[in-house]
Amino acid sequence: MTITLTPTVHGDLCQGSRWEVADREVLAERVARVALGQYRHVEGVLAGLNVRAPRTDKEVATDAKRKLEVAANGDPWHRDGWLFQTISWITANQSKAKGSAIELPHIFHAHKGFDGMQLDISDDGKTITAVVIFEDKATTDPRGMLRDDVWPTIEGFEAGKRVSELLHTTTGLLSARQHSFPGLNVDEAIDRIVWQEVRQYRVSITTGKTHAADAARERLFDGYSDLAKGDVSRRRAETMHFDDLRNWMTSFAALVGTKIDEAVIV
Repeated sequence: MTITLTPTVHGDLCQGSRWEVADREVLAERVARVALGQYRHVEGVLAGLNVRAPRTDKEVATDAKRKLEVAANGDPWHRDGWLFQTISWITANQSKAKGSAIELPHIFHAHKGFDGMQLDISDDGKTITAVVIFEDKATTDPRGMLRDDVWPTIEGFEAGKRVSELLHTTTGLLSARQHSFPGLNVDEAIDRIVWQEVRQYRVSITTGKTHAADAARERLFDGYSDLAKGDVSRRRAETMHFDDLRNWMTSFAALVGTKIDEAVIV
């Protein structure tokens, strides 16, 4: 697997996994494929299919590498945020249940919609059992990011804000994947999202040495259960540790750029 997932449960507060890169070269190659617009290849590989790696030309590669550039003022946050969102998408596809549908990975920095979304479908393929809203954050201040950005966002969702956007995105995802779920009534599924408690959250965030220990990690997510009430399954908490986030992202972006170049037809 590209990412090693270590399950971590903090009582009734939240549950999730610690992420650790198992193979940096492979991870960079898969991020490069997403940058090239070849996410279906990555989905196939993660699903265990024997799919041939697509090739590309220099023009497409040049465009893809623009996603690895920092802002003109030298600010790397949008680039690093996109890289982390893509890693999150890969991890979600790696660990999803059979039949789950995941929103396409974002191809632009600072995407204005949801960071990601996953629909879990019942075994008989007829109902939605969960709509999982992703919150993916690459930051050197994880507690501040949760307190000031993520928690207010979840509070808003729980109060009914952005529900029309949620329904729009869900409908599009269901419609695009309906061939995989021929027994699913899309209209009934959407109604379930509005009136029943199927919404879940998947908060994925970068951490440093301050939150390396389990007890410190648990404190990081303090307040989660007060916002998304109910069963702990509604509160997914994913972390990826970095000794030095900025340096890691800079070197990883360079490696992704190399993998993009290697995909070019010679």
